[in-house]
Amino acid sequence: MSYQHQYTDGALIHFPLGKVVCVGRNYAEHAKELNNPIPTEPLLFIKPATAVVSLSQGVCLPQGRSDVHHEAEIAVLIGKPLAHKVSAQEAREAIVGIGAALDLTLRDLQSKLKEKGHPWEVAKAFDGACPLTGFVAPECFEDLADIPVSLTVNGQLRQQGNSAEMLTPILPLLQYIAQHFTLLPGDVVLTGTPAGVAALAAGDQLTLALGDVLSATAAVR
Repeated sequence: MSYQHQYTDGALIHFPLGKVVCVGRNYAEHAKELNNPIPTEPLLFIKPATAVVSLSQGVCLPQGRSDVHHEAEIAVLIGKPLAHKVSAQEAREAIVGIGAALDLTLRDLQSKLKEKGHPWEVAKAFDGACPLTGFVAPECFEDLADIPVSLTVNGQLRQQGNSAEMLTPILPLLQYIAQHFTLLPGDVVLTGTPAGVAALAAGDQLTLALGDVLSATAAVR
């Protein structure tokens, strides 16, 4: 699987599908709504490439699960390697696309695993757990620190946030991640979700948007 998306100027980006590095609790209000402490540094976890699906194909809920929560997020597509200590400028130059994603979460399972002190990748990294939109050029946004993100479910606004509210903004986040995991072309970084997460149900109609720049719709099945 690979990315191939057209920019507004007609240019194409084409990268192999890589890993997805996610950050937990990057919006204070989301941490509070789940009664989690607000972290003092980014909390990182990884979704494998097998978790990624195109949002245009719809959202497929795992069989037998009734607690699949949506988490709307700004997604950053990496186009240059980032490793060890990198400057903010290097991090900025490595961004070749901005999109939106759903970090699907088996909430009940995650809670049980956390209570036992166990890893909770199985609640976050299952097949189909990362529906992604296409990407637009980062230049479509005047400021990476002012990117709106929203999710509407059945015509009702469920989640609304802005990258300005992130505890760790996009560029410092990439710098932090690069100290722990080398980021390669085709990797995606999910930057955290604002408050308003809730369960999805078959038949739900979703609209995931980044302001007026990007909007995508999908049905849940």
